[in-house]
Amino acid sequence: MELRHLRYFVAVAEAMSFTKAAQKLRLAQPSLTRQVRNLEAELGVSLLERANNRITLTEEGRLFLFDSKKVLAMCADSVASVQRLGRKESAHLDIGYIANLHYGLLPATLGAFRKLCPRVALNLFDLTSAEQFQALDSGKIDLGFIGLNPTLSGHDLLSECVASDAILVALPSGHPLAKKPKVKLADLAPLFFVSMSAKTHPGTREWLLDLCQHAGFAAKILQEADVEPTALKFVAGGLGVALLPEQVVELPHEGVVFRPLSPPLQRESTAAWRADNPSQPLKDYIQIVKDLSRCD
Repeated sequence: MELRHLRYFVAVAEAMSFTKAAQKLRLAQPSLTRQVRNLEAELGVSLLERANNRITLTEEGRLFLFDSKKVLAMCADSVASVQRLGRKESAHLDIGYIANLHYGLLPATLGAFRKLCPRVALNLFDLTSAEQFQALDSGKIDLGFIGLNPTLSGHDLLSECVASDAILVALPSGHPLAKKPKVKLADLAPLFFVSMSAKTHPGTREWLLDLCQHAGFAAKILQEADVEPTALKFVAGGLGVALLPEQVVELPHEGVVFRPLSPPLQRESTAAWRADNPSQPLKDYIQIVKDLSRCD
């Protein structure tokens, strides 16, 4: 599999037409069709359904489209970063973020920073919370939007609350609790849970266990997921329910419904940076983050 295969598939999936995608890519349509079929053969799944001269995405295709866009964006970020290094641009700011959480704050802070520091190169890295910790420790990034307030113990980091996120319960669409407008945490006591993996989301499993313990029951965690789309697939497959930030509603979630908790539950999202980082662009950006943060 090569990056061009991902670009071809994304073009077809977005246009929902081989003809339009071929025109956009400046390829012959038979060649494009063959390349996408080769990709499906290599993956061993059908990404597109073709019937009556119409194209639709399969469930596998929707998930692969989401991941393909992430991979292509990461590659573009890496290329841009290397090109800036080749031009020996010394003034730069490297920021990590979690794409699946769709931070509204990130574009606002980047826009404000661009106006304040137009000569500073901005490099963005789509990383899990755990990957951001590693990148902060190694100096690969200057600041990370590390997500739902994990513990900072063991890291020489400072942090700032950037948002208070409402936590929703993700349920299989056919579950009886899905018929309720709101769900009490205690109602989940008999059910299995899907938790985010400690490998990618440090502290989340402990948060879930402590939350349920305070509600009077022990959480039964059946499955862990590395990323949010996988957690939603597990929920849709009936492996359990999940407590996730409200931004995941924007992800594809066929077979899953979201319900607010009663009483409402919120959890802080956090930005973190190394305490010993002397970067002036970082200091300027931190002030912008503090000014625009959505913490209650």
